[in-house]
Amino acid sequence: MAISKARKDELVAQYIELINESNAIFVTEYTGLSVSDLEALREKVREVDGAFYVTKNRLLRVAMEQTNTPVPEELLIGQVAAGFAMSDAPPLAKTLVDYAKKEERLIIKGVVFDGDVLSADGVKALASLPSLPEVQSQLVGIISAPARNLAAVIAGGVRQVINVVDAYAKNDESAEAA
Repeated sequence: MAISKARKDELVAQYIELINESNAIFVTEYTGLSVSDLEALREKVREVDGAFYVTKNRLLRVAMEQTNTPVPEELLIGQVAAGFAMSDAPPLAKTLVDYAKKEERLIIKGVVFDGDVLSADGVKALASLPSLPEVQSQLVGIISAPARNLAAVIAGGVRQVINVVDAYAKNDESAEAA
């Protein structure tokens, strides 16, 4: 059943908004997935601040061209659904890869990320990257380690001075007592 010109324009506008708000666009093929399977996947995608839509290939292509986003022609074939990463791309990549492992009918075709088109292997590599909060905590740990070590060295030096003064005071007290 054909859709009207107005509905096509509405979908293109929706795709443009999603593309502008997202950091990455994951292209998948969903042939054979039931509506309940797709809804379960959408719920998992929302949990990682993403969106997942069954798309019309030609309309998605038009939206990508209008936003100067690289168009992955080889990926926009078949029954395509797109995942949009509204914040970090790695958590959405991990969600899609994990879902595709248990549901073989979801095929990850690739991703448009940072102006490049990556294959399914690129998506798997992206899924293995840590999320932004994990990277931030690792960075804080790396930055704070030298400060902790410096504080330990200074505290050790102070303890040694205190021990020497204490030993001298005890030695002086024992000499006075004798």
